[in-house]
Amino acid sequence: MEYNNNQQEQQVISLPRIGDPAPAFEAETTHGTLQLEDFKGSWVILFSHPADFTPVCTTEFIAFQEIADDLRKLNTELLGLSVDSVHSHIAWVRNVKEKMGVELTFPIIADLNKDVAKKYGMIMPGESTTETSRAVFVIDDKQIVRAVIYYPLSTGRNMPEILRLVKALQTTDEHGLATPANWQPGEMAIVPPPKTQEEADERAASDEFECKDWYFCKKHI
Repeated sequence: MEYNNNQQEQQVISLPRIGDPAPAFEAETTHGTLQLEDFKGSWVILFSHPADFTPVCTTEFIAFQEIADDLRKLNTELLGLSVDSVHSHIAWVRNVKEKMGVELTFPIIADLNKDVAKKYGMIMPGESTTETSRAVFVIDDKQIVRAVIYYPLSTGRNMPEILRLVKALQTTDEHGLATPANWQPGEMAIVPPPKTQEEADERAASDEFECKDWYFCKKHI
């Protein structure tokens, strides 16, 4: 097929799907050279931002730092990324501490060649061909992708929701239950629907569950 000078070939973005192994990488960061393998045994929030020394990104990094201790209590580490250099990252971290009074304690990947960004589909050509989007990958302790969220360049992320998401995923793993809309820790969780008529009858007669109907039951954790 021939293309005229005004046509551009569509860039294909690869994106790890939920349930896929997280793509392995080795990268330079503000904490030295790190590999994804270094985080095995811990959960990881891998997130990208468009650029250092930008207002929305600065608010996000401060907000990520505010939930860092809560995440660590959940065995979860933060790992930032942009296509800026490690020197730019260091200067920005120092600037945030000096001007905003916040010390960023988590590593930031300097993905100058976009190797990690391409593996995770963090470049959105419709928005920018030179900056990484506001992507969030939740990777569990077995290094499986458990959740993926994308935000446009103009919109900062919601940290309480990211924290809630990690708690919900870990609750599902521990108890084998699902979490309803707007669920918060301490609230009832959803029991998987019964697979047989006998199981449905047993559940309806049990005091363990709060059922709206045979397929819709909750229980306290």
